[in-house]
Amino acid sequence: MTPLNLGTYAQNTWCPGCGDFAIMNAMKAVLQDMPGAGTPLENVVLVSGIGCHAKIVDYINVNSFYSIHGRTIPPAEAIKLARKDLKVIVFSGDGDSYGEGLEHLIFAAKRNIDITVIIHNNRVYGLTTGQYTPTSPLGFRGRSTPQGTKERPFNPLELMLASGATFIGRGTSHGIDLLKQLFREAIAHKGFSLIDVLQVCVTYYNMYEYYDKRVYELKGHDPAHYEQALNKIREWDYNSDAPISLGVLYKKEAPAFEEGFSGPPEQAQGRQDKIANFLQDAI
Repeated sequence: MTPLNLGTYAQNTWCPGCGDFAIMNAMKAVLQDMPGAGTPLENVVLVSGIGCHAKIVDYINVNSFYSIHGRTIPPAEAIKLARKDLKVIVFSGDGDSYGEGLEHLIFAAKRNIDITVIIHNNRVYGLTTGQYTPTSPLGFRGRSTPQGTKERPFNPLELMLASGATFIGRGTSHGIDLLKQLFREAIAHKGFSLIDVLQVCVTYYNMYEYYDKRVYELKGHDPAHYEQALNKIREWDYNSDAPISLGVLYKKEAPAFEEGFSGPPEQAQGRQDKIANFLQDAI
């Protein structure tokens, strides 16, 4: 089988060593396999926000939609409701979705809408040159906190579990094989999926050594067991030197949000037309 050409003419402007390269290459590998598994790439839509992560849709030759800062989830949900047959994959940063867009993320998890959200969690605002984010550790020194932030980070995966997400995973940008596995499972999952990628910003917050010393892949973990998942998620709180578990942390089956929108074909088509018009106006 001839490999698909998923590259584009856009010049890549990520810093050398950026963790975004691992996410992009893992996603390209997953997309390469999707047609053979029954999903043509015409049925895949990528959605991104604002930040260094967002450039990924410039570099992958698949249907895509750029949203504004903190608003990756609403257009992704609209696309899925308009076309249930599409695979909708969201790329967002920790500042983008754990900060400004947190309310949209919580409600997407609560609804269990069938989209896959991949968080490029470098724990810093890299595009705006180094401010702290909701997952930066206590004392982080950046452009906005030269004497160190006074805020503790929150644990986004614990929040996602409490909000009703039915698939939660974590990987790092030094583990591309695991990323490919996580992306495949998350995309195949019927319901809301979130992968938190500890994606290193080499320019403003180089954490490669920190993660390499602490991460481990889950073995013998039952992702269907809520209490086990909660314990593993709480093991590391984004602020300590505790071990960091990688892999599928939680997974359960539940009805997806869009399944509740059924009716005569003409009604479904009417909804699709309205949402399509909305998205066209937004563009």
